[in-house]
This record gives sequence, structure tokens and C-alpha cells, in this order.
Amino acid sequence: MVPRMSGRLSSGVPVIGLVGAIGAGKSTVAQELASLGCVISDSDAHARAALADAQIHDAIVQRWGSGVRQSDGTVDRAKVAARIFTGEGAQVERAWLESIVHPFIHECRRAMFASAPPGTRALVIDAPLLIEAGLASECDSILFIDAPRSVRLERLQRTRGWTAEELDRREKSQMPLDQKRSLADHVVVNDGPLGSLRACVARTLDLILEELVRKK
Repeated sequence: MVPRMSGRLSSGVPVIGLVGAIGAGKSTVAQELASLGCVISDSDAHARAALADAQIHDAIVQRWGSGVRQSDGTVDRAKVAARIFTGEGAQVERAWLESIVHPFIHECRRAMFASAPPGTRALVIDAPLLIEAGLASECDSILFIDAPRSVRLERLQRTRGWTAEELDRREKSQMPLDQKRSLADHVVVNDGPLGSLRACVARTLDLILEELVRKK
């Protein structure tokens, strides 16, 4: 397990880290957790907001040129992905982008959690690179969302137009799935109907909260 400090805020609300395989359905699980009374910090949504921030936008254009913008002047996420996932120097470019985007995401998360309403059952960090970014130490529990590769690839082909090669390339830029899975406290497998997933997520949330109460 990853050594962790308590992620609880002064209000005592526990923090759950949500990780998983690409295409496993983390966003769907996050939506279910929200319906169960959790507050979700969606790092992808925060990252989109970061790219629209004037200072970050200008820094990206200065580094990569105006060709990285769309016709409306906003940053083209597909062109950014090409910069940080393909070609020589992609790892360096990805590290640079993370150095300016991650602080913005952290501030968005801090503000969201600080304004969580009374009765919030848990604060959830939904971040693809939660472990790689060192956020696991801020969580009380980590939940890994899994699904067979064939299921994930079919979803990604349908929703994003990805090829098997694209999935492989993205996965190689992250921590190996077996390692992420081994660092998690709980695993939810999302390979069936939505009703089954809902029931599994509800049971798992109850179990996590019960465990954390016993650890107090």
C-alpha cells in the first residue's frame, strides 16, 4: 500500500482516490458516487479549465507556437496530446505541461472540497495520474476501477475513435495497471450492466466508510 497521511479535512470528511484503467469507466463510477452523496473533483474537467486559463494558454502558445490553437483561438487538446504522447521529447513536454497545469488543478480541487456541503459522505479525487502525481498520500482510501482490455478497447473505439495502438501508447505513459491495482484498497470491475455497477459502487462506498470509521 502507498504510505498515506489522512486526507480528511477539518470537517472530518474522508477522501477517496479514484484510479483505474483507461476506458474502465471511472467517470461513470464518479457519477454514481456523486449520486450517493460524494463531492467529486474531476481532474480532467479541471485540466480543461486550465487550458482555458489566460496565463496557461499563453505559456502553451509561447512554447509550442500558434499552431496548437484551434480556429477560435482556444487550445486544441488533440494537438496538445500529440505533443505530450508522441515523438521524441514527448516525456519532457508532458512534464513541462504538468508543471503548469497541476497547480491549477490543485487549487480547483482545494476550493471544491472546502465548499463541500454539510452531509457530504466523502470527497473523491478522480485523477488518471493520482498515484503518479503523489496524490495517494492525501487519500484515506484508493478505489481502482477495472475492466477487461477487450471491453475497454471497444468503449474507446466507440466513444473516442481510438485504435488498439493508441490505447497501448497511452497506457505506456502511465504506471503499469498491475502496480496501480496492487496499491488500491478496493477494486470495482465494470464489465456488466449499469445496474450491477451501481449496486457494486454503493456496497463498496459503504464498506470503505465503515473501514475508515473503524480506523479512527
